[in-house]
Amino acid sequence: MFTGIVEELGEVTAVENLGDASRFRLRGPVVTEGARHGDSIAVNGVCLTVVETGDGEFTADVMAETLKRSSLGALTTGSRVNLERPMVADGRFGGHIVQGHVDGTGTIVERTPSEHWEIVKISLPADLARYVVEKGSITVDGVSLTVVEAGPDYFTISLIPTTLALTTLGVKQSGDPVNLEVDVIAKYVERLLGAGAKGSAK
Repeated sequence: MFTGIVEELGEVTAVENLGDASRFRLRGPVVTEGARHGDSIAVNGVCLTVVETGDGEFTADVMAETLKRSSLGALTTGSRVNLERPMVADGRFGGHIVQGHVDGTGTIVERTPSEHWEIVKISLPADLARYVVEKGSITVDGVSLTVVEAGPDYFTISLIPTTLALTTLGVKQSGDPVNLEVDVIAKYVERLLGAGAKGSAK
């Protein structure tokens, strides 16, 4: 489990195409400290399993399902990525409950800079719109953020200077894809209410 508080701005150092999968090598001295084979690290909000680690880098295999559902397939050598280790059991929830299971991708529609922050509008797949509410939480490329406006096919977020400086959201441009993970609690509630409605109809 993650919290969406990015620990490090890492870099892709190699990409190996394996046909229906890819193997990534990524540099992240902070997140690889003490990391071992089998550990999890979130890359742009996608929970990946460490295969090898050493010299401040780690490798991870990305299967076809992950490539299909996320924007990781667009990464190339030199791409910057947001990195986060799983939350420790006695840690603080700095963001919100994040699983690292991407629900889909959106696209940055426009950026509106201000003196001290920036408003970013992001397109939203129709099947995810119902989980996004004003002042609710959403994860964008692994960053826990608060929704400012929730539209029928978009939402907006407000980025503070720290987020702009320490994550990839500071350099992404209009037209760039981003990974989205909606609030898992909302999905569970929907599922349970649906089951309850079916049960009462019997």
